[in-house]
Amino acid sequence: MSDTVTLTDNTTGRSVELPIQRGSEGPGAIDISTLYRETGLFTYDPGFVATASCHSAITYIDGEAGILRYRGYPIEQLAEHCTFMEVAHLLICGELPGVEKLAEFQSTIHKHMMVNESLTKFFQGFRYDSHPMAMMAGVVASLSAFYHDTLDIENLEHRAEAAQRMIAKVATIAAASYKRNIGEPFMYPQNNLHYCDNLLHMMFATPCGPYESDPVAVRALNILFILHADHEQNASTSTVRLAASSGANPYACIAAGVTSLWGPAHGGANEAVLKQLDEIGCRENIPKFIARAKDKDDPFRLMGFGHRVYKNYDPRATIIRQVAHEVLENYQGKDRRMFDLALELEEIALKDEYFVERKLYPNVDFYSGMIYHALGIPRNMLTVMFAVARTAGWVSHWMEMMCDPVKRIGRPRQVYDGAVKRDFVPMDQR
Repeated sequence: MSDTVTLTDNTTGRSVELPIQRGSEGPGAIDISTLYRETGLFTYDPGFVATASCHSAITYIDGEAGILRYRGYPIEQLAEHCTFMEVAHLLICGELPGVEKLAEFQSTIHKHMMVNESLTKFFQGFRYDSHPMAMMAGVVASLSAFYHDTLDIENLEHRAEAAQRMIAKVATIAAASYKRNIGEPFMYPQNNLHYCDNLLHMMFATPCGPYESDPVAVRALNILFILHADHEQNASTSTVRLAASSGANPYACIAAGVTSLWGPAHGGANEAVLKQLDEIGCRENIPKFIARAKDKDDPFRLMGFGHRVYKNYDPRATIIRQVAHEVLENYQGKDRRMFDLALELEEIALKDEYFVERKLYPNVDFYSGMIYHALGIPRNMLTVMFAVARTAGWVSHWMEMMCDPVKRIGRPRQVYDGAVKRDFVPMDQR
């Protein structure tokens, strides 16, 4: 007997059998594609929290157990042993590269890191104090105007080139956004530097003298990028897929992902954590903010605790907490007050019955902002750094979707609550 579930409309007594889609791991999904045709009913799922929109072989999450895997590999192993370029190759191609494959992939990325010189002029059109995410969204979308000869989404070679170009150029665009913001000249990428080292060079080097990245900073950035590279069907990835379902070019799709990521509930969460730590100010104020978070009549929310998916400790937070310690220990001259305050907040919250019962553990955003802060990356660049990392995941999902034989244009439905039919009334009778 096939794997099905029977739904019955208690109003009409009509029943319908729906098949269950099973993956290799995790919950199955009821296939409701024929539900409206059979019953005249839609499903109602605000935020799509219980709706699978696709089949995907890229990332697996078990929120209850605190598991995150890319292509089957536990995130803990990838963060410990891999570079971001290895993980980007894994996400796009499905396998970790050998020495030759990695060298070829890195060489291609290096080749594409330069941007058209006329594109760099775009940045002069933005106000000096424009938010870097605003610049990034606009410039990423404009890439299709420079590579319109390779925009055939049905062409496998065009897809691969677009994916590689996007991963390469997003780092250069991010660094240029930062340089425009602080009024310094742009720095070109260097082919002798690895990806994260190259990004730090483009951000912090100047034409006035030599620059060499701190190995601790490069390692921290590699780990941060690996942890942020993909996270299944989150808001920005779903936005990329929805845009792609219309047949939009890949650069437009990634630009859509950038704008979705910009929201404070998504990519802007680590910046919100830093702002909240500023508000708390000192250890003595922590109980007051804990009390506010527990007050059901207060809309205040303690940023950096809990996660939409993880009902256990965010596995990325465990890794990044150690990285935060390493970075802060290496930068002894840095102001540790924010980091020490965060550790105090974490300790107090994790002993509080309210947070323990609700499994409101620290998430990846709780620590990532502090690491970027220690590395000298300003707050308005935190979501930009997230976008650089997540581009690897976005293009992987875009490529996977392009190969899906059942892809259809996204068209969510609604429950209409507006006025019923009414007749037009002439203006002099209103």
